[in-house]
Amino acid sequence: MSLTTWMAVAVFAVVFVLIATEWVNRVAAALGGAVVMLLIGATDAEHAFFSEHAGVDWNVIFLLLGMMLIVSVLRRTGVFEFIAIWAARKAKGRPYRLMVLLIVATGVLSPWLDNVTTVLLIVPVTISVCRRLGVPVVPFLIAEVMACNIGGAATLIGDPPNIMIGSRAGLSFNDFLIHMTPIVVVLMIVFILMSRVMFRGAFHYDPERAASVMELDPREAIKDGRLLVVSGVVITVVMACFVLHTALHLEPSVVAISGGLVLLAASRLAPGDVVKDVEWETLAFFVGLFVMVGAMVQTGVIGDLGEAAARAADGNLFGTSMALVFGSVVPSAIVDNIPFVASVSPIVSEIVASSGGLEEAGMLWWAFALGADLGGNATIIASSANVVVVGIAEREGHHISFWQFSRYGLVVTAVTVTVAAAYVWLRYFVLM
Repeated sequence: MSLTTWMAVAVFAVVFVLIATEWVNRVAAALGGAVVMLLIGATDAEHAFFSEHAGVDWNVIFLLLGMMLIVSVLRRTGVFEFIAIWAARKAKGRPYRLMVLLIVATGVLSPWLDNVTTVLLIVPVTISVCRRLGVPVVPFLIAEVMACNIGGAATLIGDPPNIMIGSRAGLSFNDFLIHMTPIVVVLMIVFILMSRVMFRGAFHYDPERAASVMELDPREAIKDGRLLVVSGVVITVVMACFVLHTALHLEPSVVAISGGLVLLAASRLAPGDVVKDVEWETLAFFVGLFVMVGAMVQTGVIGDLGEAAARAADGNLFGTSMALVFGSVVPSAIVDNIPFVASVSPIVSEIVASSGGLEEAGMLWWAFALGADLGGNATIIASSANVVVVGIAEREGHHISFWQFSRYGLVVTAVTVTVAAAYVWLRYFVLM
């Protein structure tokens, strides 16, 4: 490797340590790392700001911005309080029942929406209901985002890496339903059972608080009926466009920012008040992270990791599938899984083509997708949804440290990836 490549690796490692140890604010660390990457020549302005695979993913940025605007307006209707009270009443104030309910809701939504949209909608509800029941918020948020990352793996549109894999491999929406959804259902059940043990300290039942919540009328939480109706119409159109975005030839980012601006205009609210609720720090963190990871892509580091995993399998389909499942986890945990999939998918495409095409080696794509998607649960920066949840929690006064997240994330990732590997082995090598 060249000197520049070694310097890029060193910069990324230092920033990763700073984020993990929280010695420096994570936004300052990411933006500072991006500046250093530009100064040492690991990337340049053209690649950092205009490259589709080695720069800032503006589709993600504007998707986030649009959904943040929608959530900001929606918050003023009181609908999050309404759902929170309904959920608490449905769970009869029992914290574990509530967590299961929220995990299932997240798992049902995430395959049909992108992960970021799902957490933007469900996190405010979670914070509200936890406060009402007097239970710690952080365990519920961590459980939800992990359920979101697992559930999003089920469909073509549920997780951004799936969209890239589907495009590269020529896989349809139905292909993902047939091959990915069965194992995702199993993994969700496993995760619900794990949650009972991992987060048991958060399940303190307060009979008085539960009784007070049961007496509440959810309808009284609605503050602005007209705005709720307008918001409902806009969100319904946005969600429909998300599901049909390939047929409509509209990027999800265009749908989200258009919906956000239309709702802002129709809400009659002061734009300045709505914009204040946007998680600008989270967006800035993403920009810095994208530039740094883009530099790693540009210098070939991420591609080399993928090639090394493929070589380790030595052309054997079973060995290759296992290398892709397990080998995709570590890079996806260290960098966001979006640029990782973008850089490694061409390598997988070549392996599939040289091994007989989709008929003979198509399972390699599913192994790759499972490893990349499930690896998103390992660390805070492994998935876009993780970063968003941590940012919202911080703004609401609930700090989630890198190691607090990883303490659970590494365990969940290890278990789910092992189960996924067993699924690949059983379905494509034993039952075929």
